[in-house]
Parts: sequence; structure tokens; C-alpha cells
Amino acid sequence: MAAVEVLQRLIWPGDETEIIPVHMLRAIEHNGGLVIGAFEGQELVGFVLGFPGLEETATGPRVHHTSHMAGVHPDYRDAGLGFLLKRAQWQLVRQQKVDRITWTYDPLQSRNANLNILKLGAICNTYIPNYYGEMRDGINVGMPSDRFKVDWWVNSNRVIKKLSKKPPRKLDLAHYLSAGTPFINQSEINSAGLVEPISIDLDLSKVHPPLLLLEIPVDIQEIRVKDQDLAIAWSHHIRTLFSHYFERDYFVTDFVYLSGSQPRSFYVLSYGEATF
Repeated sequence: MAAVEVLQRLIWPGDETEIIPVHMLRAIEHNGGLVIGAFEGQELVGFVLGFPGLEETATGPRVHHTSHMAGVHPDYRDAGLGFLLKRAQWQLVRQQKVDRITWTYDPLQSRNANLNILKLGAICNTYIPNYYGEMRDGINVGMPSDRFKVDWWVNSNRVIKKLSKKPPRKLDLAHYLSAGTPFINQSEINSAGLVEPISIDLDLSKVHPPLLLLEIPVDIQEIRVKDQDLAIAWSHHIRTLFSHYFERDYFVTDFVYLSGSQPRSFYVLSYGEATF
């Protein structure tokens, strides 16, 4: 638990009040929560933690697992540890006979979108503006704390296939374009070499195409460092789009990364629950 506290300071530097201390980690773990670590020898290099939660439904309170925090040491990013940690969490929550894990993440973080939506099979139709209020850590300071709240249905065929030894083949941008999938926003590279939003399309919700594409920057952190006003503009841009289409029965069901000299990344929105 002490190592988790130390690793948090490394991953989210800047403000001690954002750190979950050892005594809280112990309380979570002793009351049905999970604190899972990934180790290289004796060194903790990643962790995920969560706790039981309740949600009011028409038939009364329903239990889910709230996955609150996950992080990987900067030297071990892109090594697949995030996936392995979430897979371990998935296994343990299923053992607790809980069928859903929820968590929030910044929808502008393409790395997280690639893990949460594409690799793990989480879905989303909930966009919460400024969920945490003003955040003071080195990654989030100065930005609206808008968040996706995703649902990970741990016993669904979708998730079980994603976590199997032979996951389904990824669909790339060409697959979606060949199916006639329209874009609901457009972007361009500005004079500083940063991608910026230039237009949105809210009218497609009137005809309900089965699939939509929504572009986000590949590296929002670079934009935050070089032009925070542009980063904030991106936040407001996607807030408008996701809020609009989620209210009209669209879900985020896939994520696409286009590599190359000018890489691009896109969310895929599907119309209606039957699409996933």
C-alpha cells in the first residue's frame, strides 16, 4: 500500500491532496474493494484500485464495482500493463459475483480510449462535464475535468471475446469508411503544427446513421503544454458533440487509431443498444 502511495506521486505530480493515502487504501481493501499491483521484481510499476458501489434502479439498489484509479510507471507505459491490471480486476470482480465495473476517464486521452474502449470492450453513453471540479495535479491542472463514465459488462460476450486469447480483429478507419460512416466533426493542422477542431455536425442525429466517427487529438497532453487555450477548446468541442449524441441514443462502442506521418484517432458511436 505504501508503494501505491509513492507511485501515485510519480504518475500525478503537483498536489499532495490528490494522493490516496495508505490508510484509505487499507480501508478500501478491507471492505470489499480491490488494490491490485503489477511488479517488476520487487518494484511496483502499476496498480489499479476500486471499491463496491450502489446505483439506484427501478427495482432498487444494484451493486457494481467502481474502478477509481489506475496508473502505470512512466518507464513501463506501452508495455501492456494497463490491460493486464484491468484483466486481473475483471477476474476478481467476477469472482465476487458482480456483473458490471464502471469508471471515469478523460475522453480526450487517446491512450486511455484505446485501452478502455478498443481493448477492454467497455461502452459509454454518459458524459459528465467538470466531474471532479478543479483538479490540481500536473496532468489536469487548468483543464475542465470532463469525464466519460464507462460501463464494463464483465459477463457479456463482447467483453469475454475481447479478453480471450484470440480477441476479435480490430476494425480500422478504412472498414468504417467503406461502410459509409460519416464524420460528425472536422479538424485541421494549424500553423503551430497542432490539430484543432473546425466544425461539428449535430444534424446527423435526425436521420440516425447506425455508425458515426468523432475525431480527437492523438496527443492532447502535447496540446495542453503548447497551447492550453486550444486544449480547452477541444474539451468544449467534444462536450457539445458527445452530450448531443448521447442524449439521442448513441453509444461509444469502438476506437480507431490511424498511424502514419500524421496519426489520427477516432471514436466510433453506434446507434441504440442493439449495436453492441
